[in-house]
Amino acid sequence: MPKTSSRLDLFRFVPFRLNRLAAEVSAALSGEYQERYGLDIPEWRVLATLGFRNDACSAQYIAHCTRTHKSTISRAVTALMTRQLVERIENEDDRREFRLRMTRKGKALYEQLIPRLLRKESEIMSCLSAQEQKDFARLLGKIETSLDLVQTSREADGTKAY
Repeated sequence: MPKTSSRLDLFRFVPFRLNRLAAEVSAALSGEYQERYGLDIPEWRVLATLGFRNDACSAQYIAHCTRTHKSTISRAVTALMTRQLVERIENEDDRREFRLRMTRKGKALYEQLIPRLLRKESEIMSCLSAQEQKDFARLLGKIETSLDLVQTSREADGTKAY
């Protein structure tokens, strides 16, 4: 029976590595929208989710989709509404509930950001060959599947939790 170590090597521990990698990638991308547009990470997550969906959705949907605490999303929504980048609309099925959508100004900002973020993603991923990038995406998908994470907007739309 192999001897178990009483110390955890963080630099070999996958959850630590993934968290550190996610934090660094997020910080690298945030430079694209923070300095030029004054958006913080939660505000960007709101805009990104609304832009990705291209449809109004609830703050709860955004919190679930981005795995961000709902109070953080709420503060981001308030800031984006103050800047007139996001607006609330009544849910016609349930008048007590509001849905969120980007304003024209929010959509324009989003459209300006997309090419910049895609370029930054390419820079980050350029250390991998095209095949390695495909393999990496496939492996991430396998881990997401094992954790029962929604991976497409179609899946998200069909899930009650979203």
